[in-house]
Amino acid sequence: MPSSTSPIRLLHDLPQVTVRQRSVSEMANNVYVLTSKTSGTQVLIDAADDAEAVRELLESAREDTPCELKLAVIITTHQHWDHVRALAEVAEATGVPTAAGTADAGAIEEATGVAAKVLLNHGDTAAFNGISLAVVGLRGHTPGSVALVYEPEDGPPLCFSGDSLFPGGVGNTQQDAGRFESLFTDVVGRLFDVYPDDMIVHPGHGDPTTLGAERPHLAQWRERGW
Repeated sequence: MPSSTSPIRLLHDLPQVTVRQRSVSEMANNVYVLTSKTSGTQVLIDAADDAEAVRELLESAREDTPCELKLAVIITTHQHWDHVRALAEVAEATGVPTAAGTADAGAIEEATGVAAKVLLNHGDTAAFNGISLAVVGLRGHTPGSVALVYEPEDGPPLCFSGDSLFPGGVGNTQQDAGRFESLFTDVVGRLFDVYPDDMIVHPGHGDPTTLGAERPHLAQWRERGW
């Protein structure tokens, strides 16, 4: 196992779904897999790097899934190179369709040779057998960045935010005022104004946070412009 690949972590053991995470590559990208306990359906979020580590992450769900595992889709949160380096290899090995935000799909195909079968837009629902994810468009870090929200029957919602929201601020917009305004507006209007403070945010790199922990700092983020 490469030294840049972390151990597999079971983040959430919910009544219907488990969520596991692994950090890969020198960029410490978070790869997530949601697994339905009732159907064995799996959703992989960001095949960032190290296809073998991704395979091990998927297989690790056998420990607590009482039915056969079936990967349904690979969803890419955005087009940046560090989030797609294992996409082609994992997609070829598994034969499953891929999905991405409409405005990023072309760049992802150009970089990886993998055409997204499913194009995601804000307000869509990505529904699979036992797993339903709300698609939240967060424009600015890239034009087609998407977050994915899972809402369990009992417990706080989970947001997989890609590189659009982190502990301490929104994603990098390269000091472009227009891109920052777009991203900040979407993050506030589509996440902070919609979901409760106990929503758990799992970003594309680093540790999780909650909307409640970040909400008091929104004015500061706007003022500093990042």
